[in-house]
Amino acid sequence: MNAEASSRRAFLTAAAGGLGMAALGPLLAAAVLADDEPRPSGTHFAPRAKSVIFVLLAGGASQLDLFDPKPRLRELHGRPMPASLLRDVRFAFVQKDSAVLQGSPRAFAPRGACGMQLSELLPHLGGVADELLLVRSMHTSEFNHHPAQLVMQCGRAAFGLPSAGSWITYALGSENRDLPGYVVLTAGRGSSGGATLWQSGFLPSGHAGVPLRPVGEPLIDLADPPGLPRALQRRALAVRGTLDALAAARTGDPSVADRIASFELAARMQLAAPEALDWRGEPASMLEEYGVTRDDPQIVAERDGGPGQYRTFAANCLLARRLVERGVRCVNLVHASWDHHGNLDVELGFNAGMADRPLAALVRDLRRRGLLDETLLVIATEFGRTPLGENRVGETPNTGRDHHPFAFSVLLAGGGCKGGEVYGETDELGWDVVRDPVHVNDLHATVLHLLGLDHLRLTHRFQGRDFRLTDVAGRVVHEWIA
Repeated sequence: MNAEASSRRAFLTAAAGGLGMAALGPLLAAAVLADDEPRPSGTHFAPRAKSVIFVLLAGGASQLDLFDPKPRLRELHGRPMPASLLRDVRFAFVQKDSAVLQGSPRAFAPRGACGMQLSELLPHLGGVADELLLVRSMHTSEFNHHPAQLVMQCGRAAFGLPSAGSWITYALGSENRDLPGYVVLTAGRGSSGGATLWQSGFLPSGHAGVPLRPVGEPLIDLADPPGLPRALQRRALAVRGTLDALAAARTGDPSVADRIASFELAARMQLAAPEALDWRGEPASMLEEYGVTRDDPQIVAERDGGPGQYRTFAANCLLARRLVERGVRCVNLVHASWDHHGNLDVELGFNAGMADRPLAALVRDLRRRGLLDETLLVIATEFGRTPLGENRVGETPNTGRDHHPFAFSVLLAGGGCKGGEVYGETDELGWDVVRDPVHVNDLHATVLHLLGLDHLRLTHRFQGRDFRLTDVAGRVVHEWIA
């Protein structure tokens, strides 16, 4: 701590009686925040996007049944996989000796003026194909869910790392001081990674994702307790802030400043969050377009996540638009599960029916409001599914697919990305990438680039090392940029 900062803190502490306790808290909090270690000062160059909506279809959505048609795989359905491709490959459950190829029963057709081939399960996204960039050449380093989800959300399969949303708000902050810069909306049964997927890690805790709920109270304990007047609550908050600030001045612990800011944000959210999350006031036509009043179709499934998924996922998509419209920097939608080791035909159809309509509505809605060019939409999953049928010991074979890190697909729209294009290619079986491979770190580098951030320069020193979202890898895929 420099001498000027030390003397300022000493003065503020000594002057507590004269300034008044209520006034001292914010002053001390500002001093602590100002003296925290240097943080990024905005963009490195002119951004194409201002905000990000990142949709994680957790569990591993099958690219072979949704995004990447393989006629040859269908022709070879039921035959063994070439032994050369299976050498030195690890699977979660597939038994190599008896595994056979499994073609997709789904029909693919060209959609939009661009002629993008998409599955019959995605008719609504097909309707906005000319806005989409389909990347068929993604790959990752992990073949189990939690590690792969950490890679997709945090850049590396390790605990304690900041998520991409935390890095983004660390660099850019939020345009709305009354709402969190990074919001998380969940649906379904819950992802394998849970809250580790939106943590702030070693970055200040104020950059962690804040989970909000689309139904009921947006945030637990957000409403005033019965019988507690708002004025009394504010007085209690002022006293707590003052005590926290005095502790910060005495100890120099920057985490106390984060706690002060968190309580202040919570107080402001009591007014702002209910309005932002009240989608029921949207026009009936908008609710219909997103499908927030739909009932779930009947399904017998192991991984369906319980009733009300169709409404919840649709409401989350609508809320994502409302939040970026109000200046929230990063919205993370997480739905699970797409982990279809069995019953693939039924359960993938259920999930696709849930996600297809509201995601397409989100693209159209952002475009109508003039927000798509400045909002980057990413629809991703942690890995893909095998061209081999699932033949787990003791279960009916070939009703699903195993984890597949070597090739999968993601969709992007808006935010400076090209629309109506397909990037990359996999082999005739969908086993491996044969053209323009893209690692998850490359995806992150490109997302940051579109936000005006150089992934090599967006760093934070922790335990003697400079960390970044892309770790020691990552390249910007300039071919994606319009």
